[in-house]
Amino acid sequence: MKNIMVTGGCGFIGANFIRYLLSESDFTGNVINVDSLTYAGNPENVADIEERYQDRYLFIKADICDMAGMNRTFGKHEIDTICNFAAESHVDRSIVAPDAFIQTNIVGTFNLLEAARSQQNRMIRFHHISTDEVYGSLGKDGYFTETTPYKPNSPYSASKASSDHLVRAYYKTYDLPITISNCSNNYGPYQFPEKLIPLMILNALEGKPLPVYGDGRHVRDWLYVRDHCTAIWTIMKNGRIGEMYNIGGDSEMENIAIVKMICDILDEMNELSNNRSRRELITFVKDRPGHDRRYAIDFTKLNKELNWRPEASLETGIRDTIQWYVDNKKWVERVKSGEYRQWIKTHYA
Repeated sequence: MKNIMVTGGCGFIGANFIRYLLSESDFTGNVINVDSLTYAGNPENVADIEERYQDRYLFIKADICDMAGMNRTFGKHEIDTICNFAAESHVDRSIVAPDAFIQTNIVGTFNLLEAARSQQNRMIRFHHISTDEVYGSLGKDGYFTETTPYKPNSPYSASKASSDHLVRAYYKTYDLPITISNCSNNYGPYQFPEKLIPLMILNALEGKPLPVYGDGRHVRDWLYVRDHCTAIWTIMKNGRIGEMYNIGGDSEMENIAIVKMICDILDEMNELSNNRSRRELITFVKDRPGHDRRYAIDFTKLNKELNWRPEASLETGIRDTIQWYVDNKKWVERVKSGEYRQWIKTHYA
């Protein structure tokens, strides 16, 4: 692999993957970061990378829904590998405005597949990032495996399921060298504050209410973002062409338990005034439509075939994540205020 295109590389997971790829992995080639800089795309997430790896890193502001633009990028930069993170990814937003999810997650993925197919003679790998939400909801027992039937319950997960099917079809129909990974819930540095863990951290730091959907007993398997990055790179290098791999964090927990853990850790670090516990800030709110009750990932295939397993425990990962948000208040302020959007308009008009 000489020239890897990372789509959505200014987003949360994409930025962490680029950071891992250039500073920690054994990859020695070039990274071309393609991102349209929608609301969750923030160039500040990779600003230091751009400075440190000027000879190996290139950012291109482009939309994967632009077929002509993708074809030009593939040809001009001799792309031989793609890692597709680009997606609209927030369930709540998909309920309110599903059209953007259809365009980016389905049409955008189709455009990338077509661009890769046009350069198929040099394509080494097309890796597509997906989610465990495509499988639907579990009961109290059992785990999602790679053979679990798809049963998406939100416009977001339905759009991701559609893109997964497209990617697999391009392997079966055109012999495109694809792999797919379906991950559990990510958390860690640079995550947009609307997501559960950063939202709880930031609200708790400011003494604001901590809104928890329903009874708070929805269960998720939590995956530290760096562990996700190591898994992706392992699959891209050694995964079998045409296969899908589940990536889990081996850290299943109810949402309410996660929120309480965050409260307790922050109380250790910095007590609220009047010696109150941050648990008193927890506020239960009306559940969202189509809210899946439980996700749990079985990553046995990835472990047995490629000898991967997560390194971070949930408590260690949460502590590291809290510390990152505490140490990066300027980033937080610029994201929460929307100031970063104005910076993008100025520099990428």
